[in-house]
Amino acid sequence: MQSSWWIDFRSFYGFAHFGATLKDENGIAGGAVVLKFWHTEDSCFYYIQDGPVLPGDESEGEAVFQAVLGVIEERRKTEPGVVSHLRIEPRWPRVPDFVRGFLSVPPLADHYLEARDTRCIDLRPCESAILAQMKPKGRYNIGVARRHGVSVVEDTSEKGLADFQSIYEETAARQGMQAKPADYFQTLVSLFSPSNHGSIFFAEYQGVRLATALVVYFGRRATYFFGGSRTLNRQVMAPYLMHFEVMRKAKALGHEWYDLWGIAPANEPNHPWLNFTAFKAKFGGEEVHLAPTLDLVFDTAAYDRYRAIENSTDD
Repeated sequence: MQSSWWIDFRSFYGFAHFGATLKDENGIAGGAVVLKFWHTEDSCFYYIQDGPVLPGDESEGEAVFQAVLGVIEERRKTEPGVVSHLRIEPRWPRVPDFVRGFLSVPPLADHYLEARDTRCIDLRPCESAILAQMKPKGRYNIGVARRHGVSVVEDTSEKGLADFQSIYEETAARQGMQAKPADYFQTLVSLFSPSNHGSIFFAEYQGVRLATALVVYFGRRATYFFGGSRTLNRQVMAPYLMHFEVMRKAKALGHEWYDLWGIAPANEPNHPWLNFTAFKAKFGGEEVHLAPTLDLVFDTAAYDRYRAIENSTDD
């Protein structure tokens, strides 16, 4: 989400952006692409998805982080309206000591945040080892799907998008989640297909598409971004084989991790994501718990208005 093609995608949905890139003698040391979204006519917020990106050394990381904040502060002075807050979602396992003054935002608190808890499968071992590290039920269900003759195909055509949307919406309704509109995925696929940054997979049984996965490729990771399954013919275990075939494809492309993108936070037995968290756990791998979404409030009144709008939308 710090890549240029992702920023092009977000620009279709009301996000302007600016960059803060820090370089040293070895090239890019770190930085961030900062999205901007207007939540009222005269108030906006800044949003850094999957960032900022910092060097591994903590002292260097602090210097880059402070430089990014400096760029943001200078930009904020030139905005025609009020900037309520800065939101960051870095891939940090913990919040560094040098990050001060930010508020922690709970999961699912509003529409403008991403999952901070996920499960990742290591694709570097051989296929037999990837299977061996799965839960026994996961391996068994992959075998069930194979014995039933389930096949897995890729399709990003107009028909593929329509089939994806149908299965995805059915799943969202079943899980009590709000589905994204079809044009969201049409735009996303139109941008990632030419650069081979993603694909749509389907598990088929007797000519019917039972499960789907929209997968994004970037760097070392392949990410299961959106998808779902039908309740039809659940006994053939189509989603299990589909995800294993996604892993095989991602591995063949040189990616090292399959990110299942979103599980319930630890120690929350009543979380609404509990069912698909249990499904994802059958593929083994490891849970990854990232630092929470963080907000740095610039204008308390404007931030309170933002929260009020988001709370009323949730209701």
